[in-house]
Amino acid sequence: MEVRQPNAKYLTNPAYRESEIGSIPGDWAVIKLASRASIQSGIAKNSSAMFRDPVSVPYLRVANVQDGYLDLDEVSLIDIERADLSRYAVLPGDVLMNEGGDLDKLGRGALWRGQINPCVHQNHVFVVRCKKGLVPEYLNAWTSTTQARRYFMLAGRQTTNLASINKTSLGELTVAVPPTEQEQREIAKAIDNADALIDSLEQLLTKRRQIKQGAMQELLTGNRRLPGFAGDWTCAPLGEIARIKTGSMNNQDKVEDGEFPFFVRSQSVERIDTYTHDCEAILIPGEGGIGSIFHYFHGRFALHQRVYGITDFSESVLGRFVYFFMRVFFGPHAMENSVKATVDSLRLPTFMTFEVRLPPTVAEQTAIVEVLSDLEVNIVALEERLTKARALKQAMAQALLTGRIRLVEPSA
Repeated sequence: MEVRQPNAKYLTNPAYRESEIGSIPGDWAVIKLASRASIQSGIAKNSSAMFRDPVSVPYLRVANVQDGYLDLDEVSLIDIERADLSRYAVLPGDVLMNEGGDLDKLGRGALWRGQINPCVHQNHVFVVRCKKGLVPEYLNAWTSTTQARRYFMLAGRQTTNLASINKTSLGELTVAVPPTEQEQREIAKAIDNADALIDSLEQLLTKRRQIKQGAMQELLTGNRRLPGFAGDWTCAPLGEIARIKTGSMNNQDKVEDGEFPFFVRSQSVERIDTYTHDCEAILIPGEGGIGSIFHYFHGRFALHQRVYGITDFSESVLGRFVYFFMRVFFGPHAMENSVKATVDSLRLPTFMTFEVRLPPTVAEQTAIVEVLSDLEVNIVALEERLTKARALKQAMAQALLTGRIRLVEPSA
């Protein structure tokens, strides 16, 4: 999905001015949220309440209001007085903001578009209803700016486990507002288009990952054979087709910006200035995230003393095939055979006895690896596109919401 670039005009007139939230265009206003919106508290759940004329309606909880979107997979019901339905109703165009939760989730905003009717909200979710001069879509975008997030962090009251913000403090949120609702809508539309691109990339990435997972399950078990290959598969313990040994280095041996990779007990790879191996290897931690962290490397590297290096593969075995096979099937085996202690760990016999299913020829192993590697390359490229799209959206939103880029010709 392509996002058309907005016809942006860089502001030259009127001049910028300094405000309490930083530099903004001279024709923009800085307002308190309560001056252009009403803030409505929700209904408190009371299981012992008695009703004269009850009605059961869906209601929104903190869990439903995510950062910029709504999760409506599980919407609970609540009994309230029929006469209170209009008082607590959520209406299309309302901006929902969370009153409590983790400190970084305060004020988390999402726009309500009338997905469920009728629907009410609990007391931990504020409904912010915009008045003339403030567009809901623009306000919803503003809640994700650096300025708004900083305000929520400072205004939130932190307790032992949770943080909260009250109605009065929420009303004190400062918002930089363009002079016309048209400009607010154009800004919100541009940000929404960027979000649509991100959503489409996320959906495509999920689909590609599912395709790769299905291909791995079929190709690595022989349930699906690539064209031109036949013959029975065999099984062999990992200890019979490769050498398995832990490293000799410790965490304190790592060197920032070191010349060689240093594989430790995590998904991240450190650096070091000396190497202990120069070969093809599969690297798997014996502690921490057992059965879920796998590295494949060919070259010079160093190995932590609690990381297992699988090297020196038999001539009839392709190391990268074993790597893909272990990523799919080693996890359950590792969990079942781990040593239960303060930190679950793996011992050498768990690796030695792990059964690897093998195609009869290296040629078939190579063909399978090529298919899976191509799928993986495509996923990595898509992940990079998604990362760039998110960064671009964040930068664009910050520029639009502070007036550094204008989408509407400023008034003279």
